[in-house]
Amino acid sequence: MNVIAFALMGLDKKRAKAGQWRIKEATLFLAAGLFGALGGTLGMFTFRHKTKHWYFKLGFPALLAVQVVLVVIGLKLLA
Repeated sequence: MNVIAFALMGLDKKRAKAGQWRIKEATLFLAAGLFGALGGTLGMFTFRHKTKHWYFKLGFPALLAVQVVLVVIGLKLLA
């Protein structure tokens, strides 16, 4: 999912520059929320896309933090 979120950020940036149809912000957040926050965050800063929107700038890293905590808890439960 991280690869997909990263690619979506790059694709949306490309479309924005070309004046084409864009990917909905809800779709970008959905990809990040489905354990793609790392890819979404990396894509946001790699492509310099959506970095002026506070809800992306704070939301993606917040989702990443939650996902890291969930993975750690999951690994501890499995151990």
